[in-house]
Amino acid sequence: MPLDSAPRPAPSLRARLTRLLLLAVLLIACVQAAVTWRTASTETEAVFDAQMERIALSLTGGLASAVLGEDALAPGSGADDLIIQIWRADGAMLYRSRSARLLPQQAVLGFANVRVAGAAYRVYALQTPLQVIQVAQDLASRRQIAGRLALRAVLPIAALAPLLMLIVWWVIGHALAPVEQLRRQVATRRAHDLAPLAVDGLPAEVLPLVTEMNGLLSRLAAAWDALQNFTADAAHELRSPLAALRLQLQSLQRAEGPEARRVANERLLSGIDRATRLVEQLLALARQEGGNGDAVPPSSVNLNRLAQGAVQEFAREAATRGVILAPPLAPQEEVIVSGHEQGLAVLLRNLLENALRYTPEGGRVQVQVAHAPPKIEGPGLSGSKAPQAWLIVEDSGPGIAPEERQRVLDRFYRVAGAAGHGSGLGLAIVKAVADRHGAQVKLDESPALGGLKVTVEFS
Repeated sequence: MPLDSAPRPAPSLRARLTRLLLLAVLLIACVQAAVTWRTASTETEAVFDAQMERIALSLTGGLASAVLGEDALAPGSGADDLIIQIWRADGAMLYRSRSARLLPQQAVLGFANVRVAGAAYRVYALQTPLQVIQVAQDLASRRQIAGRLALRAVLPIAALAPLLMLIVWWVIGHALAPVEQLRRQVATRRAHDLAPLAVDGLPAEVLPLVTEMNGLLSRLAAAWDALQNFTADAAHELRSPLAALRLQLQSLQRAEGPEARRVANERLLSGIDRATRLVEQLLALARQEGGNGDAVPPSSVNLNRLAQGAVQEFAREAATRGVILAPPLAPQEEVIVSGHEQGLAVLLRNLLENALRYTPEGGRVQVQVAHAPPKIEGPGLSGSKAPQAWLIVEDSGPGIAPEERQRVLDRFYRVAGAAGHGSGLGLAIVKAVADRHGAQVKLDESPALGGLKVTVEFS
């Protein structure tokens, strides 16, 4: 699998939970529906059979006892829960089912509730041209039948509820398994392990969080590497300047005459300045390589104004060295890039310090800001990202041989036989700042001044 291929995220956690829970609920609902259907069908058949039996007993008008015996119509047999009466239009009773209770003649047609001998009945009265028919059923019997039906309908739900809860518990545990795996992965990490977290198989809702965590781990790793590099560099590079300062201090103590003491004092101050400059360069490199300031979002930086400020800042030093620091060349329209102004100021200061240090007296240093020329189409160039702005610093110094140009961007590398007392960090800092801004640093020979030409291309 290629390293640059995007990880394939697992299905959405919300979709997985929804799908599994709906499947579990649907399964339980189907089982419940089947059980309820069977129970309701059986109970309804029994109710209908009982109703048919009672209607038949009621319509016999007492003749059923001759066939079924007196026990069929005895109290408690269910015969009294259904009463049928037929009245003639003049009020004479034509028929009544065998019952110890007599319904009152109803003036209200349709359904009504009445009490007969202390019992509540639900009565339905129907009038025809010749008669009035009354059918009544004991409400207690109706409630008993309804309660029995409801109980048998609820029992399957109560029986399947624990199964449904168990299924839901398993579904949630199965759906959250990637999150639990991620928790264990973080919990077992050692303090110095800043490798990215694995993102394969993570749900879509968790993937952005883990991606941001990996970005944070990457920044922490960069800061940790910068700290380790700074510690190692400081321990290695400060050993020689501190030893030299000790020797110069001893030389100052042994100086006998005023002139010898003055020379020793100047050497000591120069050594202190070099050590101070080395520490400043180490700190600047650590800040840039560690990504310090990345928490601040990039803003629009005016390269015209940045170049003018840097030239004004180094004008006095250039005059002291006898070097001509020309005003910056820039187009009338502003050249704007996206980045951190403080970091770009560090980049430009190091370029100017490097140019002034190696340019001989009477030489010239030129800063130029320009919009990049339009992209040239051609074979193999289609789709390439063209630079949007240039920042160029040229000098009339000795320059750098082509085979050395890439190596001088490394830390503490200095060209053999180079003049001056540089630390070998200036161009390394330039490269670190350019990398943070997605820019490229190119070293060439200056066609106008003959020395080194450093071009920073902003895409």
